[in-house]
Amino acid sequence: MTDPQGRRGPVMIELEEDAAAPRPDTAPPVPELGMEPVQGAAMQRAAALAGRRPSRLARWFWALAGALVTALLTQAAWVWVTGLIASVPVLGYLAAALVIALALIVLALALREITAFFRLARLDHLHKEAAAILASGDLTEARAFAAKLGALYTSRDDTSWGRKRLEERTADVFDADGLLALAERELLAPLDARAQREVEIAARQVATVTAVVPLAFADVFAALTSNLRMIRRVAEIYGGRSGTLGAWRLTRSVLGHLVATGAVAVGDDLIHSVAGGGLVSRVSRRFGEGVVNGALTARVGVAAMEVCRPLPFRAVPRPGVTNLVRRALTGLFARAEAQEGDGPAR
Repeated sequence: MTDPQGRRGPVMIELEEDAAAPRPDTAPPVPELGMEPVQGAAMQRAAALAGRRPSRLARWFWALAGALVTALLTQAAWVWVTGLIASVPVLGYLAAALVIALALIVLALALREITAFFRLARLDHLHKEAAAILASGDLTEARAFAAKLGALYTSRDDTSWGRKRLEERTADVFDADGLLALAERELLAPLDARAQREVEIAARQVATVTAVVPLAFADVFAALTSNLRMIRRVAEIYGGRSGTLGAWRLTRSVLGHLVATGAVAVGDDLIHSVAGGGLVSRVSRRFGEGVVNGALTARVGVAAMEVCRPLPFRAVPRPGVTNLVRRALTGLFARAEAQEGDGPAR
């Protein structure tokens, strides 16, 4: 090419600088097709379902409907039994005995549920009392609290060593913080380990079902049931043996708190810490959803530990979600990497 002056070679054309014009070094990355970010939809749906509080009108409706159905059933049973006694006395008295036995069983179940609510309320009261003692620093109240904490686990053989150590060393501690830290290390640290194992089991179950089962609502059902079972087991470990209604109420309070604070949402820190940076982008989307659902289950488990624990985490470090998920999903990571490595060779 020749320029107007007759020189041969490339011609450089000067362009005016435009700050708004796109440049290669500032252009956004090109998205990869079929690699949308996973969001843990199953756990978010399960949390929204369990954490949703019914309206006041709905509560009144179910309360009145339950009372009406109970009255109708009672009146029908009374008419049936009295009529049967009048016609066939032997069968009538047998039916009356069966109805009385059923009523006693229902009463026993109701008492168990009431006892479960009292146990959960006792744990909540101890938690608030511990926070008040830590704020005031009263040694006398701290020693009384240590005695209450030991009495809570009197019937537990797995805490006998910790209770004995706490009784032996209580007189040697002369500050409230140190005494509560001693109680936390001796009594609650072994229970924390058991609760963490329950959280790991639930996280593995949710991740496995999400990654393996292709049904539409199977992952939501597995997430909901696994989290219900996990929260109930965590409450039992810390001394709050909850019944069916108590476990559901505790689950609603935990998941409702997580939904309200946004802790159920997936953040980049969670994906990178759990998936090791780019692991989710190198395996199937179903497995990525399983990993994130397992991580969100671990978040729910840690929140359940904080709610059910009689003492806040101070002397014993709070369990990390990343460590829990890595221990729970180690086998799943290994299998996914093995499948990825065997894929091109087929």
